[in-house]
Amino acid sequence: MNLILQAPKSHAVSAADIDAIAALASGQAQRITDSRVADADAWRVAGVAVTDELKAAIDAACLKARLDYAFIGAGQRLADFRLVAMDMDSTLITIECIDEIADMQGLKPQVAEITEAAMRGEIEFNESLVRRVALLKGLDAGALQRVYDERLQLSPGAENMLKAVQAAGLKTLLVSGGFTFFTDRMKARLGLDYTHANTLEVLDGKLTGKVVGGIVNAEEKRATVERVCQEIGAQPAQAIVMGDGANDLRMMGISGLSVAFRAKPVVRAQASVGLNFVGLDGILNLLA
Repeated sequence: MNLILQAPKSHAVSAADIDAIAALASGQAQRITDSRVADADAWRVAGVAVTDELKAAIDAACLKARLDYAFIGAGQRLADFRLVAMDMDSTLITIECIDEIADMQGLKPQVAEITEAAMRGEIEFNESLVRRVALLKGLDAGALQRVYDERLQLSPGAENMLKAVQAAGLKTLLVSGGFTFFTDRMKARLGLDYTHANTLEVLDGKLTGKVVGGIVNAEEKRATVERVCQEIGAQPAQAIVMGDGANDLRMMGISGLSVAFRAKPVVRAQASVGLNFVGLDGILNLLA
C-alpha cells in the first residue's frame, strides 16, 4: 500500500513532520507533483505494510500535524473508476440548505439541531426530514432562490475536482437528502450527469411543509448509486462516493473508494479516506 499525506499550501507543514510520519511507516516520503491540485502539498510513502497499530499511530501523528492521510493501493488511478457520486449539503457545497431556508423563518437553531442529530446517526433520517420540512410550512418559496443566490457556496476544490474527473471520462452523480431546487441548479451549473433529491411541495407560492413523493434516505442513496452504475455499465466498486453524514454510509459502503469530507466521526471511522484539511480535489493526489 501507499501512504498519501496532504495539507493545504496555506498550512506550512515542516519537513521534520513529514519525515517522522514516513519513519512510522518504515519508508521515505516523496513529493507528489500534480498540477491539477494547486492548493495542496502532497507526499507519497510507497510500499507500506498496513496494520491496525500503524493506522492508529499515523492517525494520531497526522491529526497533530494537521495532515490528511490515506492508505491507497499501489498503482490505483482515477482511470480505474467510472463514476463519482456526491452528497450535496456540507459535501459538494458548504451549507445545509434546509438550515438556511429555516433561517428565513427564524427557525435555524431548531432545524439545525435536528440536522446535526440526523447526520450523527442519532435520529432516523425520514423522521428528521419530515420534522424539519414541517417547520417550513408557510414560507414564501422565493426563500429558496435567496438561499441559492446569497448563501450557497461550493466546497473548496469542488470545481477543480469535477473538471478533472470529467476530463478523465468519469460520470458524475449528485444524490442528496436535500432538495431538487438546489440539485437541479448544481446540475446545470457544473455539468453533472445525474441528480436525485427530494422535492418540496409548493402551493400558491408557499411551502406546504411537505415533501412530494418518496424520501431520498440512506437506502435510496445506495440504490441510486447502484442504478446509475448499472446504466453506465459499471460495478459499484468502480464508483468513488463522497459524503459527510450518517445518511451517506450505505452508498459509501458499496463503493470502491469512499471519501469522508469534513465528516462526522461515525462517517470518518468507516470511510476509505478522510479529507479534513484539503479540498475535494484531494482525491486527485490520492489517485495520481
